[in-house]
Amino acid sequence: MSHCPFTLAISAEMVFLDLPFVERVRRIHAQGFAAEIWDWTNKDIAALVATGARFTSMTGYIEGNLTEADGIQRLLETARESLGVAEQLGCPSLNLHGTGLGEGGLPVRPVQVTTGRMWLQACNTLEQLARLGEAHGKVFLLENLNTAVDHPGVPFARAEDTLALIEAVGSPHLKLNLDLYHAQIGEGNLIELLRRAGPAIGEIQVADVPGRREPGTGEINYPAIARALHALGYTGVVGLEGWASGDSVLALQRFREAFTLHL
Repeated sequence: MSHCPFTLAISAEMVFLDLPFVERVRRIHAQGFAAEIWDWTNKDIAALVATGARFTSMTGYIEGNLTEADGIQRLLETARESLGVAEQLGCPSLNLHGTGLGEGGLPVRPVQVTTGRMWLQACNTLEQLARLGEAHGKVFLLENLNTAVDHPGVPFARAEDTLALIEAVGSPHLKLNLDLYHAQIGEGNLIELLRRAGPAIGEIQVADVPGRREPGTGEINYPAIARALHALGYTGVVGLEGWASGDSVLALQRFREAFTLHL
């Protein structure tokens, strides 16, 4: 007997790259997956709604950061704008990072040393975001990133860091987007990390290492990850945030198979 207890979602930013964005979402929806998007400001929101697709996550800010006065103001302002778009899309979760990301995923304002004052300010800012999420019936997700390959200079990047901030805030409207691709590069020991994060997890994102492609192309044993999530009682979103190694349809099939349990 086989079944998938998770909601499987696909980042429309990273597959079917030869197609216009709305058509990518249509393809994802037609294959039975939910869709996820990054920057909503360059998207036709009405056209995305018209696809009938289910949206599980989107970027929850345009610019700003967690620790500097001007950055905090912009983060909160653009989070409010993002909440309005999330409402249009019926999207329950809005994604955040330790700081604003620019071209190529690099931080707009790189940070080399994260001070105690910065930790306290980040916690305060995240508390404000959690209250915004509560007021709008949405959840903000704080994503861990890796600094070794993709995102050097991002503060609060490790899963250990994001989890500490989420637990300090202690709100059901602020959860962890646990990206296992980033965690494998930065920390490893993924199944123990899942057990440690437990109820703080709001979403799991995946891609294989190296290369950030679909499961089965690298070193991570994703069927074992799926079994561990099932054992933990996790039934939420698992999102493929990776590039297709070749044909996008085949990549989606490999992703689905990796998270299908054979009992």
